[in-house]
Amino acid sequence: MAEGPINLVIVFGGQSAEHDVSCVTAAHVMRAVDRSRYAITAIGIDRAGQWHLAENAMKAVQAGPDQIPDRLTVDGLPVSSAPVLAAAASQGRTVVMPLLHGPMGEDGTVQGLLELLDLPYVGSGVLGSAVSMDKAMAKDVLARHGVPQPRYSVLRSDEVSDARLDAVVSELGLPLFVKPANMGSSIGVSKAKDRDALRVATDHAFEYDEFVVIEEAVRGREIEVAVLGNLAPRVSVAGEIVPGNEFYDYEDKYVTDGAQLIVPAELTATETADVQQLALDIFRILRCDGLARVDFFYEADGRGFLCNEVNTMPGFTPISMYPKLWQASGVGYSELIDRLVDLALDRHTRRRRNTSR
Repeated sequence: MAEGPINLVIVFGGQSAEHDVSCVTAAHVMRAVDRSRYAITAIGIDRAGQWHLAENAMKAVQAGPDQIPDRLTVDGLPVSSAPVLAAAASQGRTVVMPLLHGPMGEDGTVQGLLELLDLPYVGSGVLGSAVSMDKAMAKDVLARHGVPQPRYSVLRSDEVSDARLDAVVSELGLPLFVKPANMGSSIGVSKAKDRDALRVATDHAFEYDEFVVIEEAVRGREIEVAVLGNLAPRVSVAGEIVPGNEFYDYEDKYVTDGAQLIVPAELTATETADVQQLALDIFRILRCDGLARVDFFYEADGRGFLCNEVNTMPGFTPISMYPKLWQASGVGYSELIDRLVDLALDRHTRRRRNTSR
């Protein structure tokens, strides 16, 4: 007898500053899923951390893709996280798609909950999610493996002093980029062109995390590669971002849409092969699974490709770079969702075999 539809549990929203981005991502995924293959359960997490059964979103799905808004809202019956997920899983084959960006979602926290509930889920596991989310830790791990990166320094909030900031300037020069260690979508990121601006940028980044990463400003092209897979991951063509603002910030990504996304990037065959291999190496080093977007700077006449950061749940709207890279590589948006679900089931089966004795 043929198996029925997979219950795809889409979790969106979240407590991080990337809440709105998640709500947009979830709407596009729900529009694109193959209704013959999936039954949808939508769960929204509000900014205070309360989980909700997103009944309006599920009604919109039943009414058809055209009825799904561009951005989902987190409303509906308040529920407890573990019981609602367990109830969803009781309906048959279930895969959770945690479309959560940033802390309390992309950082291993929700992944840990799903592991405890023994549920298959899309994306990296607890360790891969946590290490990749924390830019400071990811940079230290990649440095240990000899992966080329911009020069950087890490500060904790209780370590900031004039002397320490002076030492950073002396070591890395100016200008500098300052980032919260655990945040995405360029939230909390500033470019400091002088010593006074560095203190302001550091204080701003500490509003989002107790650790900040301070990096040299690299004059290079911004190249991105999408990775898809588990034990035998594949890489997409490379893409390039040409920022509309001084750097690729939140406004450039989501408000003005001023950046140019060039797919494929204008690279030689050798350059493309080099950056694709680096992306694969980084994916494996950080113990990623399912999907990731690996971002690089490229100094053509200098140090070559430098890893900027890794996103284990990258923006996933049809116009986001990750799906665009796969579209250019022959994998459409709906097919990409199917592959991610299959990878989640494969990883869950493999890990249960390894841990169940």
